[in-house]
Amino acid sequence: MARAIWLVLDSLGLGGAPDAVAYGDEGADTFGHIAAACAADARGPLRLPNLTRLGLPQAHALSVGAPAPGFENLPEPASLWGCMAERSSGKDTPSGHWESAGVVLETAFGLFDAPENTFPPELLDALVTRGRLPGVLGNCHASGTEIIARLGEEHIASGKPIVYTSADSVFQIAAHEEHFGLQRLLDLCVLARELLGPWNIGRVIARPFIGTARDGYVRTGNRRDYALEPPAPTLLDVARAAGREVVSVGKISDIFAARGVTRALKGNGHDALFDATLSAMAETGDGALIATNFVDFDSVYGHRRNALGYGVALEHFDARLPEVLAALRPHDLLVMSADHGCDPTWPGSDHTRERVPLLAFAPGIAGRALGRRDSFADLGQGIATHLGLARLAHGRCFLTETAP
Repeated sequence: MARAIWLVLDSLGLGGAPDAVAYGDEGADTFGHIAAACAADARGPLRLPNLTRLGLPQAHALSVGAPAPGFENLPEPASLWGCMAERSSGKDTPSGHWESAGVVLETAFGLFDAPENTFPPELLDALVTRGRLPGVLGNCHASGTEIIARLGEEHIASGKPIVYTSADSVFQIAAHEEHFGLQRLLDLCVLARELLGPWNIGRVIARPFIGTARDGYVRTGNRRDYALEPPAPTLLDVARAAGREVVSVGKISDIFAARGVTRALKGNGHDALFDATLSAMAETGDGALIATNFVDFDSVYGHRRNALGYGVALEHFDARLPEVLAALRPHDLLVMSADHGCDPTWPGSDHTRERVPLLAFAPGIAGRALGRRDSFADLGQGIATHLGLARLAHGRCFLTETAP
């Protein structure tokens, strides 16, 4: 029996989403614009030999109809390669992951749209009262690094946590690990998750930080995401119900509200996430599912609109990818994808509605184009088929069914 290893390159969109105009994202292209920024810089074009061998730039060219700068002469990939469009409403982390695991959301998550005085007074009043807080700061749309730089000193002096959101379905709480307390912040986020039920907000995110106003504040690796539970069984649920090991690495467990996960591994930074993935590959038996989210692409580079930094991170990912390939057993399947876009050249600091890659590799596999798939759920259906699991509710198996 085989295993499946699913790597999510968080936010690595390929442009070209058919409905991007409805989200104000027509022309957004995370990979293409990163490649263009690198090619125009003194550092030179992106160097991704391993991802090119597995079809990433080829999938991008398929999505948008033209190669990215620096990828004009592309070899035939040694993998199954293509791109996928999202059917679920929205462009959120949970909806992208859940659809990839077989659950399509027909109704979008709720949003807090007002840039200032963003949250309903009854929500904040309940949070302050039940959380025994002196009040809150922020109450606005903001970038996480900007708002802690702006309000960190006042937060420490007043004891008031910083609450903020974005164009995504999130309620974020930032607090200093030492002055406010990490466990107190996590407990407050659990309370917020309960209180947000009527607003159907996808995630509550704990954003702990350390440092001083003089030296600067830095967010730590103790971030936690508190997501709504998926509304139907996912690939992870089906695998666990069948008695399989389901190992989550990074924030996968948080995104699925820990459902279907038999063991959760954490890691701060892409190297730690790679190391944890390799450990899971060394320890798991036949039939296991290992799923890893590489969050820094999104949180460190996409949201902070750092195209060159994103490019360097892709090159580092590419350089470590052979370690994963070497750890594959004869019948293992490696699948790589993304959950949405986050174009670092796009206005604002939010996710972008884009197609995403679908790359699959197994030792001895023959390369083949998968086409433009019309749902992320094709990924989950393919993994379910590979693992010999029951068919999921949505998706066409990319291993056996052609794109429509």
